[in-house]
Amino acid sequence: MTKHRIYTTSFASIYLLYLAKAEKKGRTKSEVDEIIRWLTGYNPQQLASALSDGTDFETFFADAPQMNPARRLIKGVICGIRVEDIKEPTMQEIRYLDKLVDELARGKAMAKILRAA
Repeated sequence: MTKHRIYTTSFASIYLLYLAKAEKKGRTKSEVDEIIRWLTGYNPQQLASALSDGTDFETFFADAPQMNPARRLIKGVICGIRVEDIKEPTMQEIRYLDKLVDELARGKAMAKILRAA
């Protein structure tokens, strides 16, 4: 079975789309970065390195220092599919990030996006 092409897409190219989506709705780069770091455990230097060295999406998630266990609290529909029902682990991680950026762009408070108690 062939991999979905998103796996081989550079994380940096998708990151720019995340930024554009968030900034168009008045949100900031630092908020996008905070979401990514919360989800993956990357520190600012590791994130900057992944963006500059052409890391693909699959490697970005495979090399994540510590995926946040609270990501399992992310529920809802993205691209017509419930994120909690996605079976392929890497695709589910990608869709979790998509969902978080969508919530940011819709104006949701950061505490709620980051599933703070």
